[in-house]
Amino acid sequence: MNSFATKWRTQLAGYGASAFRSDFIAGITVGVVAIPLGMALAIAAGVPPQHGLYTVIVAGFLIALLGGSRFNVSGPTAAFVVILLPIVQQYGLSGLLIATVMSGVILLLMGVLRLGQLVRYVPLPVTVGFTAGIGFVIAFLQLKDLLGLTLASSPIHFIEKVEVYFQAGPTLIWSDALVGVASIMAFILWARKKRAVPPHLIALLVGTGLALVINHVGGLPHVTTLGEKFHYTLNGVTGQGIPPVPPAFALPWGENGLNMNTVLDLLPSAIAIALLGSIESLLCAVVADGMTKTRHNPNRELIGQGIGNIIAPFFAGIPATAAIARTATNIRAGANSRVASMIHAVFVLAAMIALSPVLSYVPMSALAGLLIMVAWNMSEAPHFVRMVKLAPRYDVAVLVSCFTLTVVFDMVVAVVVGMVLAIGLLVYRKVRRQHAIEARTHQHDDLLPSISVHRLGGVLYFGASEKVFEKVAHDSSEHETVVVDMSDVVSIDISALHYLEQCLNLLGEKKVYLVGLVPALRNKIERVGLTSRPNVVLADEVPAELRHTANA
Repeated sequence: MNSFATKWRTQLAGYGASAFRSDFIAGITVGVVAIPLGMALAIAAGVPPQHGLYTVIVAGFLIALLGGSRFNVSGPTAAFVVILLPIVQQYGLSGLLIATVMSGVILLLMGVLRLGQLVRYVPLPVTVGFTAGIGFVIAFLQLKDLLGLTLASSPIHFIEKVEVYFQAGPTLIWSDALVGVASIMAFILWARKKRAVPPHLIALLVGTGLALVINHVGGLPHVTTLGEKFHYTLNGVTGQGIPPVPPAFALPWGENGLNMNTVLDLLPSAIAIALLGSIESLLCAVVADGMTKTRHNPNRELIGQGIGNIIAPFFAGIPATAAIARTATNIRAGANSRVASMIHAVFVLAAMIALSPVLSYVPMSALAGLLIMVAWNMSEAPHFVRMVKLAPRYDVAVLVSCFTLTVVFDMVVAVVVGMVLAIGLLVYRKVRRQHAIEARTHQHDDLLPSISVHRLGGVLYFGASEKVFEKVAHDSSEHETVVVDMSDVVSIDISALHYLEQCLNLLGEKKVYLVGLVPALRNKIERVGLTSRPNVVLADEVPAELRHTANA
């Protein structure tokens, strides 16, 4: 606790009115995004929309307060939907809340046992395969509300869902589809303008406005709204939409008590939620570090995520983790500290109490369109296609396997098999002596003092390359020119190429020479487009102009 208080005092040293003003604006901006996403993600997971807002309020605040990243914004995320929906279908809301508590305990233990660094051993093809598969499934599931379809049943497995959705085609309501498509187009067009107002809000306003017009014009098919779809009972009075009250304490397992058979049945799903949440939150923290030039504490982040997921279900919250889209919005809006993420949770609480009647008018198809855009962005489809074209065969096999398992089966199976594949790749590369990687700043006597030289050896692979290129970027911060000697590198995988690209981003406009590449490695680096940067040069050896003798 003393360590936690010390870190808070350090981070808030010199924190004044100007910094708070920036955090306040950023928190409000992210809160505006979190309201429709929280509701939409809860609906996608099979529970009423208020549970998504409860998650933002409780888990979002606690994780911001206790987590290891200054900028992460946590709440319900699209990555969880494919795990949570089957739980709700089989065990109901109480089963989901129990699984959330269990996943929180696992996350807390991971943080206490200092396992935060293990995420670097998850290869890029595994994470990209997961996210692309999740994005595809989420987008498909939104077709029901986007098109106003009436389904005959709600099967759990994807293949069966495809059949049911196909049979429901004749039930399409064109007014719902029009509102949904209009929301998607508004999101895309506004996002291209790169304005301060987030595209999520514009899409929601356009969809809601269009639905109000259609519903008030006689003779047109009615557009289904959130208030018509969901109801609540408060003090014996039934209302539409979401209840205008803060989340209240209640035992997650309800009045029937905790059934150990249910706990054992939910254990695999809880493990999958914890693993996926840890990967998502730590990758989000890495992205935030890259955008802000800061460093997060991975173990503290897992502890914060664990505590948030343990406590949130006692206030009817569902699983939460850091969300890259909301975190990036937070940073771009000018956040200075974790205070911005805490303000975003408080804003959602205030909006839920004050604006719940207004939120009832939001059309279901607009929320579905919003989730389709979230699914597209998280899937990184262009990056997926690029990896299929450029990555080695074994990386492509892992990528496609994780994608297929996520879509055809479920995330529990995909996570287990993905972890096995990750371990297999690690062992395979270790056998090939890929541990012989080194990165050290080196200064030749005959080179100019403004040159930072790094020598890499062995095989650059997912298990070590992140630290290697992170060190290259860090040790080169005070130099004008960077030389990366790769003459002793045996091979490089797609994960290492990704980290090399991140390193070049951190180095900015510095001149970077990649020296001594064998033809196969040179070809890989050229194919992924790294040499298209004007400041990156491939060379057989250190150029003469970088040596003292060139100036003699």
